[in-house]
Amino acid sequence: MHPIPIMPQPSNQEIKEQQDQHPLVFDASLLRHQLHIPSQFVWPDEEKACLDEPDLPVPFIDLGGFLSGDPLAATEASRLVGEACQKHGFFLVVNHGIQHQLISDAHLYMDHFFSLPLSHKQRAQRMPGEHCGYASSFTGRFSSKLPWKETLSFQYSPRNNSPTLVKDYLCDKMGKEFEQFGNVYQDYCEAMSNLSLGIMELLGLSLGVGRAYFREFFEENNSIMRLNYYPTCQKPDLTLGTGPHCDPTSLTILHQDQVGGLQVCVDNEWHSIKPDVNAFVVNVGDTFMALSNGRYKSCLHRAVVNSETTRKSLAFFLCPRSDKVVSPPCELVDKLSPRLYPDFTWPMLLEFTQKHYRADMKTLEAFTNWLQRKSTHSNISNHIK
Repeated sequence: MHPIPIMPQPSNQEIKEQQDQHPLVFDASLLRHQLHIPSQFVWPDEEKACLDEPDLPVPFIDLGGFLSGDPLAATEASRLVGEACQKHGFFLVVNHGIQHQLISDAHLYMDHFFSLPLSHKQRAQRMPGEHCGYASSFTGRFSSKLPWKETLSFQYSPRNNSPTLVKDYLCDKMGKEFEQFGNVYQDYCEAMSNLSLGIMELLGLSLGVGRAYFREFFEENNSIMRLNYYPTCQKPDLTLGTGPHCDPTSLTILHQDQVGGLQVCVDNEWHSIKPDVNAFVVNVGDTFMALSNGRYKSCLHRAVVNSETTRKSLAFFLCPRSDKVVSPPCELVDKLSPRLYPDFTWPMLLEFTQKHYRADMKTLEAFTNWLQRKSTHSNISNHIK
């Protein structure tokens, strides 16, 4: 290990001149020390966050009894999940059966990756229109309201024909020396996929469609794993780690470190979700909101940063297999609850959020309108032909 040389910090005027002359690059090793924040990272006043919001009273769902087959525990867990999902879509799960060492390793290897020089991380650079790879903020995609974060995303599928999908992808992008790195996240994704299927059983029970319905729908999932790294910021009140949005995916299982920064909007007021090392934060996404015919909520949330401690989180986004049609079960559709959303597949919504729309609180509504316009245009074209 060579000692890291202490470099003199450029003045604010020099920084501004450099930014005007060169394309913006989010290099956390430099930006975390700067008092001048590039304007692209400064959010409008009406969207700026308070860093110290009151805690949200989120239910703790004890999965121990449910996972061991206790019917009374399953009934109670499904009741609590249902109440949370009707109100805001967020809950915590404990006694989930995931090994503490695996969670610890996943956080440790995340530290290793994001401490690499920018040029090394860029071996896995995320390409325009893609959802996998390394992204330093969204500097190549958007020009304003940029998030103060770095991410590494990769695809996961539990199908038999792709048992080492995660490891192979990471080794291909970063080199063979990342094999153990890949093994850790291959194992972590497998654990998250299994946990998500158990949670899907609870969601099925709580909606009255049976524990098997959603489990079978997601059994061969095409999911996304994302490592989130929020560097310190000298002016944290001016920016956001992640802007206000609803997840377009089906279910998110998040493990945060002990720094804190996740905030949820409930009844037009922002609340914090306090970190708990023994719990996973679970929330419903837009795709499951459509699957439930709007009965369960995909909730607006964001991430804030601070000036003292880097924040990290592990996010597993459960997504259905590419050819699965997202359509609610018949039990959730009747005269009092007509269909709210058209049929679609996950790749259609993913394409919409990657190429046509920046995910926010109205993604599902905008996507529905987009689908209807495409359908109308297609019908007109066919009529002309």
